[in-house]
Amino acid sequence: MAGAGAGAVMCYSPSPSSPSSITTTPTCMLTITNRLPCSRFLSPHGKSYLKQRYQRPVYVPFSRIYAIFWGPKRTAVSHETELSLGEFVLTGSGAEGGDSANKTKPQKVLISVASSISEISPKDWDACAEEATGLENYNPFLTHGFLSSLEESGSSVKETGWFPQHIIAQDEFKNILGVVPLYLKSHSFGEFVFDHSWADAYYSYGSRYYPKLQCCVPFTPVTGQRMLIRNMWYKDQVFDKLVWALKHLTAKVSSVHVTFPSETEWHQMRGHGFLQRIGMQYHWKNRNYKNFDEFLMDMKQSKRKNIRQERKKIAAQNITMKRLRGDEIKARHWDTFYKFYRNTTDNKWGRVYLTREFFHIMGEKMGDKVLLVVAEDGDELVAGALNLIGGDTIYGRLWGCLPDAYYPSLHFEACYYQAIESAIELNLNTVEAGAQGEHKIQRGYLPVTTYSSHYISDEGFRRVIGDFLVRETDQVKQVMQILHDSSPFKDGIHQSDDA
Repeated sequence: MAGAGAGAVMCYSPSPSSPSSITTTPTCMLTITNRLPCSRFLSPHGKSYLKQRYQRPVYVPFSRIYAIFWGPKRTAVSHETELSLGEFVLTGSGAEGGDSANKTKPQKVLISVASSISEISPKDWDACAEEATGLENYNPFLTHGFLSSLEESGSSVKETGWFPQHIIAQDEFKNILGVVPLYLKSHSFGEFVFDHSWADAYYSYGSRYYPKLQCCVPFTPVTGQRMLIRNMWYKDQVFDKLVWALKHLTAKVSSVHVTFPSETEWHQMRGHGFLQRIGMQYHWKNRNYKNFDEFLMDMKQSKRKNIRQERKKIAAQNITMKRLRGDEIKARHWDTFYKFYRNTTDNKWGRVYLTREFFHIMGEKMGDKVLLVVAEDGDELVAGALNLIGGDTIYGRLWGCLPDAYYPSLHFEACYYQAIESAIELNLNTVEAGAQGEHKIQRGYLPVTTYSSHYISDEGFRRVIGDFLVRETDQVKQVMQILHDSSPFKDGIHQSDDA
């Protein structure tokens, strides 16, 4: 270690690199320790990807990465949070498409920042979101209704460490051409793509990682477009300028992180110098099933038997399951569900990100896009699972039950089996059941890849983190393949897009 003022941080990560390899840069050093065989795989965040119940011991390389940053510690400086941008001139004739919004062809695009989504009309925001994805891929979390519910309820606001800094692109006629959901963050909670060790490294080096910029849907690990752009002949130019804006803003902060973008955006951002990271979730795929039993027939006998036994337990406990949508969901349902939500966060030492008001506001604004699964014991609501319905997907979000209530298999029924039945009835392609959870595999949910893109303003840190992500990516891919090999489905049946 060079000098008494040097800072050091240790980050744990699986690595496929050769034993005892050392990589150096002018500002830092990565030391990779020897491989260690293990019977389970740990993510960089300490979560178990794979346990011994998958029939056989699995030996995968496991290493520790030590990131040591030397040189005199920097004096921490405050960062300005006032963000402002400019304008650029369009190029090209537009002969292939023309402009749908104006008879007069626009010449300029102006980029600005809004400190609240209320500064943008719901009509303009939703037009950008719908044209960016197409109605068949409608994503409820990208709507003005959902994002404004977070802000109006006090959930994603400056006081909670989520300061809205949404980027707006508009032409000289004030027509909104594109928007980007963006937040200035003072912490890394509620994101589901973890970078706490990166923040520790910055601090040890004498620099401040926070504030940082986060392009995402708060508290929502759902893949979707992040550059929401109208379908115009110059949309590629707008995309490039919006990405430029994200990078430009890092002149005043440490970094910008685009979490859970579409795969296409992820590849495009690589060309703009963003670091690429992948993760993993568990999704269920609809193979044109007519009913739940038809889905079960695609599974191996032991898994099929287990699911049937779990579902029988619900009836044996005299539990009634109901699926409520739109006006069927009353204020009392949201008040009770908030109790369920708080019970879940309290029991799991989680953070309470959402206020009681959020559920009421969101339920009113999102209408029949909300699917609330409730469990009743007699006349009493005892548990519930919140879902949102998209163009081709049901998104499972939150689950909870009454304090001290215990109903065997109720979690699986409310969160997984009811969502599958709903997807079949509505002829939807996918159920996304949220982040983490190996137990989802034996219930028909298989791993799929998720994406994130990261731009680090400090060149030395950018190189170090890029090297780390190469190693992490190799290991995530290896784990996903092992999990696919443990599929609960019959041979030859593939449920996942990544299979």
